[in-house]
Amino acid sequence: MEVGIHAGLSLKDARGALPGLMTEQIDRESDATALLALADWMVRFSPLVCTDGIDGLLLETTGCDHLFGGEAGMATALSAQVSQAGYGHRLAFAGTPGAAWALARTVAEDGAPVILPPGAERQGLAALPVRALRLSGPVQTLLRRFGLTRIGQLYNIDRKALSRRFQSREAVDAVMLRLDQALGVRAEPFAPLRPPPDYAARLPCPEPLSDSAGISEGLSCLTEELCARLSAHGLGAQGFVFHVFRSDGETRSLTVNMARPVRQPAHILRLFRERLDRIDPGFGIDLLLLEAVRTAPMEAGSQPLSTDLAMTITDLGLLSALADRIQARLGEGRAMIIQPEARHPPDKAERHVPFTGQLPEDTPPPPDTLPGLRPLRMLDRPEPIDAVAEVPDGPPLRFVWRRVVRRVVKADGPERIAPEWWTYLPPANGAAQAMPRARDYYRVEDEHGHRYWIFREGLYDDGRGSQPEWFLQGLLA
Repeated sequence: MEVGIHAGLSLKDARGALPGLMTEQIDRESDATALLALADWMVRFSPLVCTDGIDGLLLETTGCDHLFGGEAGMATALSAQVSQAGYGHRLAFAGTPGAAWALARTVAEDGAPVILPPGAERQGLAALPVRALRLSGPVQTLLRRFGLTRIGQLYNIDRKALSRRFQSREAVDAVMLRLDQALGVRAEPFAPLRPPPDYAARLPCPEPLSDSAGISEGLSCLTEELCARLSAHGLGAQGFVFHVFRSDGETRSLTVNMARPVRQPAHILRLFRERLDRIDPGFGIDLLLLEAVRTAPMEAGSQPLSTDLAMTITDLGLLSALADRIQARLGEGRAMIIQPEARHPPDKAERHVPFTGQLPEDTPPPPDTLPGLRPLRMLDRPEPIDAVAEVPDGPPLRFVWRRVVRRVVKADGPERIAPEWWTYLPPANGAAQAMPRARDYYRVEDEHGHRYWIFREGLYDDGRGSQPEWFLQGLLA
């Protein structure tokens, strides 16, 4: 039953026309959130999506409609899925954003898409009202005052004559701009909500996927296709994003990042499969999408490491692959490398830095002579021990570490490491401050065959503080 209620009518008049009218307070914030969620969901049809006002979406479908059998197939699929999600909608396809907007807002009906072939804008828009040009209210009023109510009336009008009539250059410019944009004479800026991927591959699912095996198989197909395209252009990518679109309208995504550009399908799949169990398929997945981001030219061959590290790792690509797997499993920034520092104390002779795909350029050169044997495991910081030595400057006979007495049966040393005397700055206020002290390191073995790396900090009667102290620095193999 029609009672004369329409958008823009005051609430008082609406209730007068329909006394039992039920109303609800509008929630602009929730509406905006829902619109953004719908825009994100629309990526299944096109990677280029932007919002249009408070109630519209604009998609750039060039190069995408063939995936659905053309614009008609895309329109049918899009309309059906939006309806299934519970949204009323008016849908139009055209060669320009302005023409599509005009048709969607004035011609299309809910569930009945309108398709205007590219190049047919003049004919398709001629009979539409001037409000379809996205003009402001005052400009529309001005046009109607001069009897200009249809878009087609503006086609052949002399622009100088229009300027004389309007006596408002701003109004004339607004009309001409919107008309030219709708007809494709002038380009219209398009700002997608997220930047388009450098390369992408998509896989529609004839039947919804509901298990991890199907998702993994689909991801494998996408990875092969995308890597082949990257290889054809001599490129690799440092990041890949895997999107799954569920039949209930929800979207789930996984991201993997690499230290260096890659295009090896097996390596990319291995990283994703570390996380595939995080995807909940819900009632089924009807589209898979894989995007490559941060693409860059791939090096023709592997890049060797510096000579001091080539003894253990001969290919920087292998090191990068290992770092990628660590970060895929443990999180970003968890793959670290040890960078040598030009410091005397062993606990300060290195630092951990995130691996970025290259060796640090400020790595100091290797020393002319190698230091003594170092422990397999270094403690984060030296732990104090109680030690008893036969002679003041000799190795201990026994020591207590973590409340356990350990008797020394073998000892080797000492290896003396001089203090960093240049780091000592006498306090300006004249207060007493201990000078850095030398360390004597020993490799010792207890009665159970366990081997330790311990040191005595300070020498007896060195005049640099109290009695020497013993510490355990690491565990030997």
